Amino acid sequence: MLKITIGGCRKDRTNRRGTFSVAEMFSFRVPRDNGACPNPFWGVCTLAVCKPQIRKAAQVGDWIVATGSTNAKITNGQCRNFSNRVVSAMYVTQRMTLQEYDSWCRVNLPDKFPQWHSRDLRKKVGDCLYDFSTGEPPRIREGVNGFDRLKRDMGGKYALLSERFYYFGRSPRPLPTELLPIVIKGQGHKRIKDIALIGQFEEWISRFELNRVYDMPQQQYL
Repeated sequence: MLKITIGGCRKDRTNRRGTFSVAEMFSFRVPRDNGACPNPFWGVCTLAVCKPQIRKAAQVGDWIVATGSTNAKITNGQCRNFSNRVVSAMYVTQRMTLQEYDSWCRVNLPDKFPQWHSRDLRKKVGDCLYDFSTGEPPRIREGVNGFDRLKRDMGGKYALLSERFYYFGRSPRPLPTELLPIVIKGQGHKRIKDIALIGQFEEWISRFELNRVYDMPQQQYL
């Protein structure tokens, strides 16, 4: 059964591939998919840096969808047109403060700590950038975001975690025509509350294998 929140109440809907609890969708365009925003590695897809407005607003049960850019930067310095294609989709299963995320990673997923000099891309682009072990303000671990991003990242307050995600990276999947309204053409994000549209998207994305990294990020720091 698919559970949908409408006006604070729950409404169930059958789905052939699992149980989701859908409230809203947040869609954004990703010009540089480097594997950090979102970070799909180690079995949990996370959004802990960049996109502060989404991280502040999204709740457990929401979809976060990243679509491609018309001039997506790829590893060899070239650009590709990935517009109207899904790079990643994550269904939020946990939401915690960045300080809680730091503590959570220490216990559960230390590989989310960036290891900038690693030859393993998955470790290089870890998104648990902020070290709260000595309190606030946090120390910044060396990673994809520099010191100039601290204020922006901390403004998002929360890290979003998903154990129900799809990541296509440099092999993004084209959206069918009826789902093109979820795409935002410019910067920022689009907040979607249309239950029917969200339901159509969920039916479409469920055709793909859950929790799979289909391909590596479009832009790789190696």
